[in-house]
Amino acid sequence: MRIARIVFAIAACVPALGQTLTTIQDTLFKADGTRFSGSLTIHWTTFDAANLGTVVQQSRSVTVVNGNLQVQLAPNANATAPANVYTVFYQSDGRNQFAETWTVPVSTTALKVAAVRTGTLASTGGSGGGTGSGAQTPILETDVTGLVNDLEQRPVKGSGYGTGRAAVINQNGEVETVVGDVSDCVHVDGTSGPCNSTPQFFDAETPGGTVDGSNATFTLANAPSGNSMLLFRNGLYMTPSFDYTLTGNTLTFVTADIPQPGDTLTASYRIDPGAPANVAALNAAGNRVVISAAQVLCSATGTSVLTNTFTSLGSCTIPVSQIRPGDRIELQFTLSHSGTASQFDVKTLFGTTALIQRHGSTQDSAIIGRVSAAVSSSGITASTESYGTVLTLQPTILTIASPTAAVKLDIQAQLSKAGTADRLTLQNYTVLRYPGN
Repeated sequence: MRIARIVFAIAACVPALGQTLTTIQDTLFKADGTRFSGSLTIHWTTFDAANLGTVVQQSRSVTVVNGNLQVQLAPNANATAPANVYTVFYQSDGRNQFAETWTVPVSTTALKVAAVRTGTLASTGGSGGGTGSGAQTPILETDVTGLVNDLEQRPVKGSGYGTGRAAVINQNGEVETVVGDVSDCVHVDGTSGPCNSTPQFFDAETPGGTVDGSNATFTLANAPSGNSMLLFRNGLYMTPSFDYTLTGNTLTFVTADIPQPGDTLTASYRIDPGAPANVAALNAAGNRVVISAAQVLCSATGTSVLTNTFTSLGSCTIPVSQIRPGDRIELQFTLSHSGTASQFDVKTLFGTTALIQRHGSTQDSAIIGRVSAAVSSSGITASTESYGTVLTLQPTILTIASPTAAVKLDIQAQLSKAGTADRLTLQNYTVLRYPGN
């Protein structure tokens, strides 16, 4: 009995920890009536609680499941340190939804959130921290466990990246656009070329060339595939590399086997009609016509501008891999002008080079612009033309250096006067690429 009385006396002298904390307990809902699920991150700076002592700066996270919130905090309503609040961030669906401040009084009964809320903070919807009354500090990628490593596992855009085309991973692990005609097939190494097609057979063809006993060179209509050719002279089989050599579609006889007057030559072979070496010959013979269709790189409606500051109304980024010698890039656009209070300006940029620069009058209700850029090994020659409702036709030709990285075609415009009812709108713009053969 004496030991029990001593233990009771000691316990009576030590206040229970629960008596120094205030419980906030509530059921949280979303605007649609469903229960909120997520988490609350609570931040505070150092303060001195009257019934607890010094509470050092820290934060804690509280999970809310099916709307049920329960958390115990040190009362800060009567803190002896400078004014202090709890800053509470509500998070769900992987982002901060909003933030508010709490001032917690001493209470022996559980309080609702409404009883401790003292204010709300402007939320950007993406920042995830901050202290004080309204300050929010964006979360750094390095502050999120595993985020940097996860991002490094994802491929990034390379200089040859484009849209609306098949993708390929380059040697640096970057995503680029496959280069080729729209009818091409893509190989596993990222290159492209004509798709496999049914072989074509040519039987008993007479090689072109004069049979006079001195001419050793004869020409076939096509380049045979592999070792498929069978050559006969007067019905006798001729041995490749012994009686003759074959380079492309050219036959060259050795001196001892040069065809003599009266000899008959016949050749039978097969070809792959998709092989580049045969395309031109097949086209010339009328056997196959290959049409390189235009590729639509970008085509869309644009935006509008009401100010006297040049604003991008529409743009198209072209990967450097799609600007090759032999290619042609074309741009067409229609810009409308509503109102008659302000003149306006429009320009089209190829990277930093202005291709079209026009000044429209108050009476110009529209401007049409066209650009045709021919790509060669020495650079790009761009021809342009533009005209408006009143604005006269203006053609230009200028030379641009070949880009070494992706280049942006940008259509920009501005009003001469701000604050009027006038509006400039990019009705449509289209960028086409005609691939070279």
